Amino acid sequence: MMKAAKKTGAKDANAASPSKMIDGRIKELDDWRGAMLRRIRGLISEADPDVVEEWKWRGVPVWEHDGIICTGETYKDVVKLTFAKGAALEDPAGLFNSGLDGNVRRAIDIREGETINEKALKALIRAAVGLNASKAKKKPAKRST
Repeated sequence: MMKAAKKTGAKDANAASPSKMIDGRIKELDDWRGAMLRRIRGLISEADPDVVEEWKWRGVPVWEHDGIICTGETYKDVVKLTFAKGAALEDPAGLFNSGLDGNVRRAIDIREGETINEKALKALIRAAVGLNASKAKKKPAKRST
């Protein structure tokens, strides 16, 4: 089961959890996009059982583990998975098909009727988690004064 990030403060006390917000997005997309987002979400959870779900930028599902793994944006003709550090990831299956000119991010655009190589996607998720973890270990510890 995916973990929702903890929210603090009185303002957030009545807010729905990020996981509930993602549930709502999937439900409101009562077409192939909702089904695809649900499937992608499940694959992310299978690949990383410790993934944390977030809801950012006024309505974008985000999956994190020691930093952002990827976002799950939905558009009229595409479900887009944008990997925050995709340019640094090996992609032997060639899943990345969007944002290939960028220095940092890479994306996978999935259109209606397309299938995704689930094994390769899970490997990409695990690689992104590993990259985040390696960068998290390199950060110096914060000193309290």
